[in-house]
Amino acid sequence: LNPNHANAYSNLGNVLIDLGKLQDAEKSYRKAIELNPDFADAYSNLGNVLRDLGKLQDAEKSYRKAIELNPNHANAYSNLGNVLKDLGKLQDAEKSYRKAIEINPNHANAYSNLGTTLKDLGKLQDAEKSYRKAIEINPNYVNAYSNLGTTLKDLGKLQDAEKSYRKAIELN
Repeated sequence: LNPNHANAYSNLGNVLIDLGKLQDAEKSYRKAIELNPDFADAYSNLGNVLRDLGKLQDAEKSYRKAIELNPNHANAYSNLGNVLKDLGKLQDAEKSYRKAIEINPNHANAYSNLGTTLKDLGKLQDAEKSYRKAIEINPNYVNAYSNLGTTLKDLGKLQDAEKSYRKAIELN
C-alpha cells in the first residue's frame, strides 16, 4: 500500500474537522491508520476528534498510541494532558504537559494548559508562572492573558489582574 494514501486520508480528516464533520474525520483518520499503522500523527489527530466527540477513553488510547510510535510527539503529550484533565486525572495531566514542554520548550499551549491544571490543583503561584511563560512564547495568546488574570485575582494581585484582563480584551 502506498503510504501517501495514508497522508491523504489524514489530511482529509484535518479538512473534515475544519468543516465540522467530526464522524467523517474519525473515519478518515482510521483509514489513514489502517493504511499506515505506524502513523503517529494520524493517531494524535484521531485522538483530537475523539475528544471532540466526547469519547475520552478512546482519545486517551489514541494519544498513548501516538506517543508509543513517536516518544517525542510533544503535541500528543499536550493533547493527552487535555483529555486526562477532562477525565479528572489532574496529576497525570500535569505530568503530560510537563513532558510536552520538555520535548518542546516553546509549546505555548502546553504551558497555558499546564497553568490551568496547576490552578485546578491549587498551585496558584506555579500557574501564574506557567501562564506568563505561555505569554512570553506567544505574546498574542488571549486565553493565557485571561487565565492569568483569573489566577492573579485569586492571588489578590488585583491591579495585575486588571492589566491582564485588559490585554486579553485588547487582543481579542
